Amino acid sequence: MTPDTIIDMAHVATRFGQHIVHEDIDLRIARGEILGLVGGSGSGKTTLVREMIGLDQPSAGHVSLFGERLDRIRPGALAALRNRCGVLFQGGALFSALTVFENVAFPLQESRVIDPTLIRDLVYMKLTQVGLAPEVALRLPAELSGGMVKRVALARALALEPELLFLDEPTSGLDPVTAQSFVHHLQGLHRELGFTAVVITHDLDLMHDLCTALAILADHRIVARGTPAEIAENPHPFVATMFSGERGQRVFGSVTS
Repeated sequence: MTPDTIIDMAHVATRFGQHIVHEDIDLRIARGEILGLVGGSGSGKTTLVREMIGLDQPSAGHVSLFGERLDRIRPGALAALRNRCGVLFQGGALFSALTVFENVAFPLQESRVIDPTLIRDLVYMKLTQVGLAPEVALRLPAELSGGMVKRVALARALALEPELLFLDEPTSGLDPVTAQSFVHHLQGLHRELGFTAVVITHDLDLMHDLCTALAILADHRIVARGTPAEIAENPHPFVATMFSGERGQRVFGSVTS
């Protein structure tokens, strides 16, 4: 494992009783990558991400995060590693009874950043960073559009300046124009902040426009790993079904020709 490897999954297997979810998964994610994790429903994408940050332990194999093996780490040290990560949940998962300001401030308060002036400054800085006006801070989530909810959730995920960002279906529920705007904003933030990201997605446009690499989860394994152009040429049946259809050809035709 090199210093530039942020996540290293070695021979990971996941079983629930007789049900096999993952089998012999090897996956390394380098610093600065935006890796799209792609698979069918029930393929275990979310479970794999939970294992990456130590929320679940695999049935076999091991996971290293920032060079630390998660099966050997103390709880306090694991909590410190998680503070280096941010998560954008599918649908935003904002606290409905809290204002935008309170939602973004939440991880700062939990991490014991207790100076109210510092918290206020950081919250408004993060809102600006994701393209939201300061007055949005006083609104409740129910008063926001879908795109604004995603941006507030992104501001919360970025509150602790994470080195590693997990994005769960970040464009789900957004119309095509809003989704494209959100992806372009993520591209700019990635250039500015240099974080590493793991993106669970079915969105072919997002894979093409945002991801620097893709990992395809099928048959309980990672069956393909590479750039979007390389993946689009992979002959595995699941990959072919996803990328060789009419929409796949429209999105990826330019990179395979």
